[in-house]
Amino acid sequence: MSIVVNEVVKSYGQQQALKGVSFSISSGEIVGFLGPNGAGKSTMMKIITGLLPQSSGEVRVCDINSSDYNESFRRKIGYLPEHNPLYLDMYVREYLLMVAQLYSLSDRRDRVSDMVKMIGLSAEQNKKIGALSKGYRQRVGLAQSLIHDPEVLILDEPTTGLDPNQILEIRELIKTVGQHKTVMLSTHIMQEVEAICERVMILNRGELVLDHPSTDLSLLRASNDLVTVELEFSAPADIASLQGIDGVVKVEQSDVATYQVQAKGDVRRQLFDYAVQNKLYILAMNRSEHNLEHLFHDLTRES
Repeated sequence: MSIVVNEVVKSYGQQQALKGVSFSISSGEIVGFLGPNGAGKSTMMKIITGLLPQSSGEVRVCDINSSDYNESFRRKIGYLPEHNPLYLDMYVREYLLMVAQLYSLSDRRDRVSDMVKMIGLSAEQNKKIGALSKGYRQRVGLAQSLIHDPEVLILDEPTTGLDPNQILEIRELIKTVGQHKTVMLSTHIMQEVEAICERVMILNRGELVLDHPSTDLSLLRASNDLVTVELEFSAPADIASLQGIDGVVKVEQSDVATYQVQAKGDVRRQLFDYAVQNKLYILAMNRSEHNLEHLFHDLTRES
């Protein structure tokens, strides 16, 4: 296993950020690590990289304990934090050469040239980092996390603040890198996980609430064959009577006469009959099966 996390707890005084989290990630997997703000994702990633000590539990990366935090351990991991720390007054090649020197690489100049080409920085390599766009700064951050050829890559919100074209470019880079490395990717973008990751883990309030292959979303539904019907009536309906329809699990009102109806199976005919019986017109009705976004909402929303 590339990463093994066993019963990890992290406390800040009386506040528990992580509550006995356990999981393992095999070599070569690309894993999406999801959770709402404050769920403990960045804390977990910092513990895995050895930058933050856990209160209890054990983390091993490539069979090295994170508490050792020695040179061998650091060489195994590449880390791109959420707030990409760069020296804006340095030139791209200059900065990457410095990082390569910190890792005591013997072939520093060749390695920097390889990274510049692989990450797509050739046209920007002689510019100051401060003159780069946000997308190219993220590329520089990705290059520094990969320059020592780590076995494990930890990426915390790598596409935050990028435009749609930049997001697609960074995604393709991650997919290319992930062919040969273990990648743990934190993001709030559900489409990113579906496009890149083979497995999804969801953290909520410091607890791991889901760990499942992302390639089989049909098994990730919050309950058996749940579907969501977005329904707009001509006038407000009675929520209690809507919830009484056979098959309906839950009803949420999203506007004056608009409702999100969760049900087991297809209840559109019953909803039409309900409208007729209550002298309501149906102005819109859209049905969708539960996807990763629905699942995330079900598992992490407030009670």
